[in-house]
Amino acid sequence: MQEDFCSPGGALAVPRGWEIAGAINRLLSLPFTLKVATRDWHPKDHISFNTSNGPPNNKAFESSTTIANPQNATESTTIPVWPVHCVQGTPGAEIISEINTARIDRIVDKGRDSRVEMFSAFADAFGNKSEAASFDLAACLKESGISRVFIVGVAGDYCVRYTAIDAKKEGFDVYVVLEGVKSIDKGEQGWGATVRQFKEEGIKLVSIVGDEVQAIDSSS
Repeated sequence: MQEDFCSPGGALAVPRGWEIAGAINRLLSLPFTLKVATRDWHPKDHISFNTSNGPPNNKAFESSTTIANPQNATESTTIPVWPVHCVQGTPGAEIISEINTARIDRIVDKGRDSRVEMFSAFADAFGNKSEAASFDLAACLKESGISRVFIVGVAGDYCVRYTAIDAKKEGFDVYVVLEGVKSIDKGEQGWGATVRQFKEEGIKLVSIVGDEVQAIDSSS
């Protein structure tokens, strides 16, 4: 929930992303064991930026680029090319003022390695855990005795998607709260494909007024 993702005119604004702030604040008011926010915290030369790629692969939202695994040069993958966004220390990288950050316990800064994409808060695009994130989120959650993870934010078809999938891989029960998610692509190729994958992976889509969330509320 950063300025570049949520504010009108943000560099990579998710349509009406700010509208989910109320739902997120409602969840932040509940007695979860640990409340963690994530921030894209990119260097200015991050490989996903259009400015880091030459023609014809430098058209934001249209182009793609191939990146190599920093830990295994024989492995590669293709990622979308984005406009410059959430650069470390810039206003666009800050969490929007509508979010009650006083209720956040920890912040994972991710995407800090210029060489590799990192949608997930747990690992980079190749599944590596490295200095690309400010700390190991899975280890933090397990050390806190957490077994269930509730996920919200933007974008549903990217960072929420891959964070939820990796949380499941780490052995957590994973819930995505629908009222707290907005996507870049709300259609079948974006959020639709994400929902299908969640169902295949056993990731539960729940409502903020559903039993799963209400159980947290009543546990205080």
